[in-house]
Amino acid sequence: MDINNIKELLEKRKFSEVKKILSDMNEFDIADLLSELKGDMLTKTFRLLPKDIASDVFANMEEDIQIDLISSLTKNEAIDIIEDMYTDDAADLFDEMPASMVSKLLSGVSKETRTSINKLLKYPDNSAGSLMAMEYIHLKKGLTIKESIDRIRKQKEDFVSYDSCFVTDNSRKLLGYVNVKDLLINPMDTLIDDIMLECEHRLTTLMDQEEVANIFKDYDYSTLPVVDSENRLVGIITIDDIVDIIEEEATEDIEKMAAITPTDKSYMKTGVFETFGKRIPWLLLLMISATFTGSIIAHFESALATYVVLTAFIPMLMDTGGNAGSQASVSVIRSLSLDEIEYRDTFKVIWKEIRVALLCGVTLAIANFAKLMLIDHVSFSIALVVCITLVTTVLVAKFIGSTLPILAKKIGFDPAVMASPFITTLVDATSLLIYFKMASILLGI
Repeated sequence: MDINNIKELLEKRKFSEVKKILSDMNEFDIADLLSELKGDMLTKTFRLLPKDIASDVFANMEEDIQIDLISSLTKNEAIDIIEDMYTDDAADLFDEMPASMVSKLLSGVSKETRTSINKLLKYPDNSAGSLMAMEYIHLKKGLTIKESIDRIRKQKEDFVSYDSCFVTDNSRKLLGYVNVKDLLINPMDTLIDDIMLECEHRLTTLMDQEEVANIFKDYDYSTLPVVDSENRLVGIITIDDIVDIIEEEATEDIEKMAAITPTDKSYMKTGVFETFGKRIPWLLLLMISATFTGSIIAHFESALATYVVLTAFIPMLMDTGGNAGSQASVSVIRSLSLDEIEYRDTFKVIWKEIRVALLCGVTLAIANFAKLMLIDHVSFSIALVVCITLVTTVLVAKFIGSTLPILAKKIGFDPAVMASPFITTLVDATSLLIYFKMASILLGI
């Protein structure tokens, strides 16, 4: 639906037509459409939505639009939305709201909702506890299938996982789970104890969200239980939450690899000064570190004066070394994030990268030697210096690029920090040192 048509209908106060258009749309598409509206037009359009889908539309909006919208609604309207939202979504929203607005809304919701939201807000950011939904159905050991189905029907609003139900004892300690399929195909008088399966994985409230996402990915789960330190069932996490985590983690890694401080805002919604603040610290650090490159060139100024032609090949050597190091670092960082390699694999990684570096370096050196002799017409000794430096630089660059991310993870840093900009700066200085050392040995300067 064209947003301009919606705006035109709203301006002409043809609200019934707008309401009819919205009623035929999916909740996600409505949320996407509403994101194009501002101020009163956004509020009026949202109020046209049926109550049974308003909270679903609201949950699909971006956080800044949610906050703008909920600020423009009456307190009762806002409370109705909060009550209809899943507690994990509501907690995420409250986490971004001003404290005064949070207090105002929490004071109006039911005691049960307030307790659930407050519990989630107390868990550390990016932990399983902060992600979990507290709307779930747990079946108690000893129930028959008939009693279990009756319980599900009575609590159907909390039935967010459609493939399994978790089983607990009388103190809510997690015992296992039953598939909904087994509830349907077995006799009604069957005890759920007899069809219950063991939970191979259970998440703890303080588990990091990246570890949670890896478990879902590795074992193809759609739902997992979350337990506290005493193995009591406190919530569940579903696959839709994991999709958001994977996107968030990937974005964060990409930003770190580009030497940008991560942000949770989209590009178009990040202001100029905020973007400046995220980028300038790394640029300053890299600029200062790059001054060492200039110091090296200044130190070998006399050698360059003797063989001025050497200067022409500095950019090529530095760029090739930086690119080689970046290739290795990106491959290793990706493998670390997927848990394909660990610290104990360091020597295997180094051995592989050394062999790759030799193959790449020799190939580049042969191609470069031909160019130097046939096109640039430099002396054999100059070509030899450049080509030996090229092989050595690629070898060192790939060693640095493959080992730094592994060491960073070992000591507790994010491996993504050790990516292209940082490694390129380090390799630039190293390649110059190698270049001038080779020149001094082979040319006697």
